[in-house]
Amino acid sequence: MSFDYDLFVIGGGSGGVRAARVASGEHGAKTALAEEYRLGGTCVIRGCVPKKLMVYASSFPAMAEEARAYGWSADVGRFDWTAFRTRLEAELDRLEGAYRRGQQGAGVTVYDQRATVTGPHEVRLADGSVKSARHILIATGGAPFVPDFPGAEHVMTSNEVFSLPALPGRMLIVGGGYIASEFACVMNGLGTEVTLWNRSPVLRSFDRECRDLIVARMVAHGIALREDALIAKIERGAAGLVVTDTAGRTETFDAVLYATGRRPNTRGLGLEEVGVQLGPKGEVLVDDWSQTNIPSIYAVGDVTDRIALTPVAIREGHAFADTVFGARPHSFDHQMVASAVFTQPEFGTCGLTEEQARAREEIEVYSTSFRPMRSAFAGAEEKVLMKLVVSRATRQVLGCHIVAPDAGEMIQIAAIAMKMGATKEQFDAACAVHPTMAEELVTMRKPVR
Repeated sequence: MSFDYDLFVIGGGSGGVRAARVASGEHGAKTALAEEYRLGGTCVIRGCVPKKLMVYASSFPAMAEEARAYGWSADVGRFDWTAFRTRLEAELDRLEGAYRRGQQGAGVTVYDQRATVTGPHEVRLADGSVKSARHILIATGGAPFVPDFPGAEHVMTSNEVFSLPALPGRMLIVGGGYIASEFACVMNGLGTEVTLWNRSPVLRSFDRECRDLIVARMVAHGIALREDALIAKIERGAAGLVVTDTAGRTETFDAVLYATGRRPNTRGLGLEEVGVQLGPKGEVLVDDWSQTNIPSIYAVGDVTDRIALTPVAIREGHAFADTVFGARPHSFDHQMVASAVFTQPEFGTCGLTEEQARAREEIEVYSTSFRPMRSAFAGAEEKVLMKLVVSRATRQVLGCHIVAPDAGEMIQIAAIAMKMGATKEQFDAACAVHPTMAEELVTMRKPVR
């Protein structure tokens, strides 16, 4: 049977574009990709990249304050949101152009429109045309979820926050995960009065000791935190958005950002109609090879709800292309994947939390918290935390958690050793680099518990 394409990819985010580029450019597969919004997906256009640039922007007031303690005459002045947003939009346009050139250079045909699955080997484009493909890859990512309540139309999500016409004076952020926490710190750093509501402890899925330090610093930096709050309704009033919680208390804000989680983007794709099995959140169920129960249909990235991280989607997409079109079968190993939470202070983590590890086996915990040299000299109260969770039986480092400036940079290096199965003694055998914060990772000799 002949097909229009060897591979048709639905979704132009990190996983989709990597799979398409490798399948076509490296393995010679005739490939097409459909994206209904912009190439680059959530990470590049309305996620990781613009968020990290906002993190940088929000950090300069603290830098200026620290600089003054070091003898500099420093003042950042007023933040110009319009100037920043204009430059941000130009940078996102540049990145999208780079993604498009990468696809074109690899020989991928790009359709700038929505595509749905109409059969095991068939997709329908928004213009009504139908394309056949030997293999179909679903890489449509995820989307922010807002529950239904009176006044829900007044809230924004992380998709819209980057295009705000002006910075709000008072913002309510609802949620307790890393997205809510990151934006709370960003908006606070940019000068907005931030209130963070969640119905349970913030960052509760992360290591508790690290979470406690981060939350304490967020509050110390001026973020008003409530971990028992749930919105009942929102009404527009003369002074702004009047938010009522389920206990009947009201507060008024200029903007409300909902960041209570994301859901896989599978609605209306036609997957259920062709027999693809979906999970309770709408996620595409796949095996270790990213293959669905329909042999010709695969899925990678956030739409599978495995690990919702850009580098994971990229590796899954690459492994898929190598396996199906490159005669180099391999699957991505989802163990020991490091990640970073760009709060202030920053958090880098890899492996098991102390709580997860303790529920599994007997462990030793090595942990230290201190004022680093740079902050201490400036008279700041900021503390960092370095933590290793170690198996008592095998001595393998099961978890590494860092709360510190540039923690994301440090955890990447630690993750290499952890992926190789390094033991605590092998960490200890590495000579410290002095004076650094990271040297504590190889100098903690006695367990604290």
